[in-house]
Amino acid sequence: MDHYFSTPAGEFERRTITVELAGRTVDVVTAPGIFSPGHVDLGTKVLLREMSAPPGGHLLDLGCGWGPIALTMASLNPDATVWAVDVNERSLALTRENAERLGVKNVRAVLPHEVPSDIGFSEVWSNPPIRVGKEVLHDLMLQWLPRLIPGASAFLVVQKNLGADSLHRWLEEQFSPGRGGGVNAHVVRVASSKGFRVLEVIREEP
Repeated sequence: MDHYFSTPAGEFERRTITVELAGRTVDVVTAPGIFSPGHVDLGTKVLLREMSAPPGGHLLDLGCGWGPIALTMASLNPDATVWAVDVNERSLALTRENAERLGVKNVRAVLPHEVPSDIGFSEVWSNPPIRVGKEVLHDLMLQWLPRLIPGASAFLVVQKNLGADSLHRWLEEQFSPGRGGGVNAHVVRVASSKGFRVLEVIREEP
């Protein structure tokens, strides 16, 4: 669990794995002390199978790990700027290294506070850190989803037995009209596969 909250203290031992990203077979580097260091985890695979090329502008991968989602977004639209955000600096270092290895120039792997506050996102793809608990997860949603530009969507993959349906209900309640905060959105389930749900949170036009 430590990797969800901070950079691990153990030795940074890189290793190379072969994975499929954006229709290519590529070699990437990973290391212990991050999320899913040995492979592209199943939830991320489910999400990426459902996605097409993202729009231009600023994109967000929230909880980037070693970078499979951010690298895919950036590869599918080289004209976009992809912000790969994590609190684990080892994950960020690996994402930067993998972007360089793959020749991807448009990824910015940064800590949360390093994303400029005036940036709005034209799309968000995320396998959010469900295991941090509801309070922390909800805080993340309230921090980042209001930064969608009007009409933009966030796509979240969540394991059904770890609370996908309860998160769906909470998002609907939190961003429903009349809740305050000036951000309204509606939530739909766009896919269900291998025990995972893909939720789309669509920010409404003003």
